[in-house]
Amino acid sequence: MKNLTLFFLTLFAFTLNTKAQEGFEGYLLADKNDRSTLINAYINPAMKGLIYSMNNGWYHTAKVHKPFGFDLSIGLNASLVPEEDEMFTLTGLTSINQATGKNITAATVAGSEDNTPSTTINFTEGGQTFSTTFNAPGGIKESLPLSAVPAPAVQLSLGLPAKFEISLRLVPEVGSDDVKGKLLGIGLKKEITDWFGPIGKTPLHVSLLAAYTTMNVEYDIKGDTDVSVENGMAEFKLNSYTVQAIASLNFPIINLYGGIGYGSGNSTLKMLGDYTLNYGPLSRTISDPINSKFNAGSFRTTIGTRLSLGFFKIFGSYTLQEYNTANLGIAISLR
Repeated sequence: MKNLTLFFLTLFAFTLNTKAQEGFEGYLLADKNDRSTLINAYINPAMKGLIYSMNNGWYHTAKVHKPFGFDLSIGLNASLVPEEDEMFTLTGLTSINQATGKNITAATVAGSEDNTPSTTINFTEGGQTFSTTFNAPGGIKESLPLSAVPAPAVQLSLGLPAKFEISLRLVPEVGSDDVKGKLLGIGLKKEITDWFGPIGKTPLHVSLLAAYTTMNVEYDIKGDTDVSVENGMAEFKLNSYTVQAIASLNFPIINLYGGIGYGSGNSTLKMLGDYTLNYGPLSRTISDPINSKFNAGSFRTTIGTRLSLGFFKIFGSYTLQEYNTANLGIAISLR
C-alpha cells in the first residue's frame, strides 16, 4: 500500500513541481489579477480528475460479505480528461498581451507537452512597469497512463451483521522531506435485496453505498533562474463523496455489476513561501501567491464485470460521468 501511495504522491508532485521547472513559474509573473486565473485554469483538470478517480472503484459486487468475511482489493482508477479541458485561452486578461492579437490557447496540465505558446507579460504596479516574455508550460498528457488522471485504490472490506459491509482505505503519512501525504477513505454498503421479496432467491443482489475520501499532500517547491524561492511549499487537500445504488448478477464464475448515483468533491491548493520574480533588470517579491479552490460533481453510471476464480477475483468497470473513469483491479475475497 505504501509503495502505491508513494508512486501516486511522486506522480502528483511531478505534475505540479516538475512543470514549475519548465515554465509553470511563468504564470506567477502575471499581475495579481491574472495569477490565480491562469494557475487555476492550468491545474483544474488534474484536480477534477483526482476527485472523480478517488470516488471510483469502491465495489465489484452488490453482494455483501457474511459477518467478518472480507476482501482485500488493489485497483487503479483513471479519469479521462475531455478534449475541451486540455487547453484554455490566454485572451481577456489584464497583464498578458499577444503580439498577434489572435485568440491564443495554452495547454492545461492535462494537455499536450508541445502546446507552449510564447507569452508576453506587461503591467504597471507601484509606478513601475514590469515586462517579460516566457513560453507557457505544456501539459503532461503524454506522460500519464492512458492520458488519464490516475489514482490507486488499496481497500479492505469487512462484512458486518444486518447485511452491512464497511470498506477502508487508509494510508498513514508516508513520503520524504520533499513530498509526503496521507489518505483516509471509508465506505459503507447496505444490501437491500430482501426488500424486494422473491428476487432474494435469484442471482440478483441490490445495495446502497456511501463513501468518503480525504487526502493531504505537501511537497517542496524549488526555484530556478527566473524565480527564486524561499521556504516554498505546496499544500494540496482533497475531499470526495459519492452515493450510489448498485446491483449485481452473481454467477459462479462471471459476475455483472453496475450502479447509478452521484459523485462530488472539492480540493484546495496553496503555494506558500516567498517568491522573487525577475523581469530583466527589475524584480519583485510576492508571498504565499496561490490559495485556490476547485470543485467537481456529476451524476454517474457504472457498468462492470468480475471473474471469480475461487477466492481470487479480477474485475473491471467503466463509469460515465463528467470525466469518464475506468477501473481495473484484483481482490482476494473470503466468505
